[in-house]
Amino acid sequence: MIKPILKRPYYFGVLLVFLLTASVFNICFSKADGFLILNQFHRHWLDEIFKVITNFGDGIFVLLVVAATLVFGKKKKSLCILLAYVYSGLAAQILKRLFHMPRPKVFLELSAIKYTSFVEGVSLAGSNSFPSGHSASVFALGTALVLVYKKKNISFLMAIFAIMVGYSRIYLAQHFLQDVMFGALLGILSALFSYHQVYHQKFWRVIRYGYKKKGAESTPQQAL
Repeated sequence: MIKPILKRPYYFGVLLVFLLTASVFNICFSKADGFLILNQFHRHWLDEIFKVITNFGDGIFVLLVVAATLVFGKKKKSLCILLAYVYSGLAAQILKRLFHMPRPKVFLELSAIKYTSFVEGVSLAGSNSFPSGHSASVFALGTALVLVYKKKNISFLMAIFAIMVGYSRIYLAQHFLQDVMFGALLGILSALFSYHQVYHQKFWRVIRYGYKKKGAESTPQQAL
């Protein structure tokens, strides 16, 4: 799994800087203080932008990308993206139910901290904050796309895109930075694992062989 990372230094380099910076930030500030610092600058136009951006971490968007790659005949690529999404989603949901951490709105209320920058029109959940499922999905998608398409010109853009979606979860008061960080890690690791499965193990060959065998068996019946 190391070789694909080394071949895409722009993407993984940006993500490494992001994760290291976020780690240092978390060490220096408490969960509540960090949340408030990251939400100091709120404007109406930013509210509208992040309300749109956050949807790119939704499972529906990821599945649309999978469908689009499949339509263009990229079966292997679509399988890799789909598996990355499934693995990251399952891992995120399991961890959410294991930790059952409160979301920012509930956490701040319990801590008696006043926060008035909630974005109008955004429905706020109360629990299962850790980790961020949207972050897991978008980092799984971004990493999988960079791995399967191997184009340097999209690497930096995909990294920034994933980070912006992750930050939108903090801006909209849905998650803390820790949630986004671990969601990002889940997404990255899930994409690397799915890429290794599809391109370097027998996973894809088993699917193709099974499909061809099934087709071969049905041919005589069709002839009759």
